[in-house]
Amino acid sequence: MHQGLYLVTPDWDDTDQLVDTTRAALHAGAAMLQYRHKGASPSLRREQGAALLALCRRYNRPLIINDHIALCLTLDADGVHVGGTDASVAQARSILGPGKIVGASCYGDLALARAAQRDGASYVAFGGFYPSRVKQYSFRTDPAIITQAKAEIALPLVVIGGMTPANAAPLVGRGADLVAAISSIYTAEVPGAVVRAFDVLFAGQRKSCAKQGGAV
Repeated sequence: MHQGLYLVTPDWDDTDQLVDTTRAALHAGAAMLQYRHKGASPSLRREQGAALLALCRRYNRPLIINDHIALCLTLDADGVHVGGTDASVAQARSILGPGKIVGASCYGDLALARAAQRDGASYVAFGGFYPSRVKQYSFRTDPAIITQAKAEIALPLVVIGGMTPANAAPLVGRGADLVAAISSIYTAEVPGAVVRAFDVLFAGQRKSCAKQGGAV
């Protein structure tokens, strides 16, 4: 999986607006896209999912569907993301098979991450770390969980919750592989500029990995 910005969509009913802003973010270098619209009707969900999948195929980026395994299968999207009240990781993996991405929300709970890894998750997501304009968390996740998870979870780590380039920096410094963001991109005057600011956070990690890969 890529390192960088993991773009998550807002609850926008205007498909053209959603696609236009997402296109700008993908063009600027967003690494992955998750389609998440909690209030969409089934028909709107199919319409928007199909439009976003076409966009992701153009930019060669994976499209992950939040919650809806059936929609992932219908569209042949790249995978799903499941949370605490959705289908389990094991269920999603059983239905989708080994070739799809299955992401898991683990909040601030390392035990959930261990279970997700055991059950076949492709990545684990921790958060929220900061106050979010989209999702109200009843808790705050301690950044130390990233260090702990890197020591024992052999999966990419995603961080979420009120992410901006500035407050994501220390989390990337601890080893986060992807930063999930909604509002900081979709409400920005120039979404691409914010994407590039996130991308800069990972430049040092990529150089380090390149050096390690080229070592004899």
